[in-house]
Amino acid sequence: MNQLYDFDNLLLAYRKASKGKRGLADVAEFEYRLEDNLLQLQRELQSQTYQPGEYHSFYIHDPKKRLISAAPFRDRVVHHALCNIIEPVFEKSFIFDSYANRIGKGTHKAIDRAQQFARRFKYALTCDVRQFFPSIDHEILKKTLKVSLANSGDHQQNDTANHLSSQPKKPLGSAVMWLIKKILQSGAGVLQEEYDMVYFAGDDLFAGQRPRGLPIGNLTSQFWANCYLNPFDHFVKRKLRCKGYVRYVDDFLLFSNSKTELNSWREQIIHELENFRLTLHENKCQTRPVQEGIPFLGFIIYLEHRRLKRKKGIAFQRKYKLARKAHQRGELSFPKLTASIQGWVNHVRYANTWRLRQAILTPDH
Repeated sequence: MNQLYDFDNLLLAYRKASKGKRGLADVAEFEYRLEDNLLQLQRELQSQTYQPGEYHSFYIHDPKKRLISAAPFRDRVVHHALCNIIEPVFEKSFIFDSYANRIGKGTHKAIDRAQQFARRFKYALTCDVRQFFPSIDHEILKKTLKVSLANSGDHQQNDTANHLSSQPKKPLGSAVMWLIKKILQSGAGVLQEEYDMVYFAGDDLFAGQRPRGLPIGNLTSQFWANCYLNPFDHFVKRKLRCKGYVRYVDDFLLFSNSKTELNSWREQIIHELENFRLTLHENKCQTRPVQEGIPFLGFIIYLEHRRLKRKKGIAFQRKYKLARKAHQRGELSFPKLTASIQGWVNHVRYANTWRLRQAILTPDH
């Protein structure tokens, strides 16, 4: 815990949280009295009097409707400070082919890996967890985190932890779990209305009152989502002995040369996910020949090329037209319009989208 509220760690957390956002009002306000604000956070964490603030929630369409919940900036600093300390502990336990929110991984690396497996195997099983973030059960998550943190004393050999404190390494244990519980409690009701209750074997009438849900938008939520499904990753690799497996958050693929084997794995996966109180979109969880193309992370992956999903192209085309009109009205600056376009181009250029980009971005005549 002393590493968590070390001033150097809090300063590093502020720099990460404010990267690319220093022009925003809440970030600028925090920076105006930066040292005082960091020292105040340090006192609150040290005395365990820290209280998270209220979330600001809004919907986005990308193209699926999602509720995004943003914590106050000072809380986002705390989230980064916490992840600076605990992330290296879990990183050592993650499998190689988990690609979300990890250094050196990401969407495009996951797509590259899926295409590699598509060239090695005949069939793929596509899986998508239903209402993943609203479904994450707090008790299961806390148990997963607690087991790893309790044995973390010898696993903090990382650059961040090494320069934060000269004190001997100690298990992170209960003090850090106190902060984890605080953050979990602060977001417990944010996604309540987004969750459609699912009852599992052995549930009673009080199962609906179990604390659940991680706010989409928190750094901690993205990281804890990986921790939550980490035991499931090991189940796929060790119990099913699947040699071709890729996961990005709640989307994952299994590859095999046997359609029968994949169908058997499908049933075992459905049963295993019940232990995490999760269910699949079973109509989307289908075995298909890799030759037909594999839908994954907004793309269709073929053996020698990739295509952007049609609905993704349509969604950006609508967004682009609205952005251009906003720019013409003076509501959106040209640099922001350009940044939005460049971000999309940098994403879709990993597929065969040259003609699509020309069609969407060529000015009207």
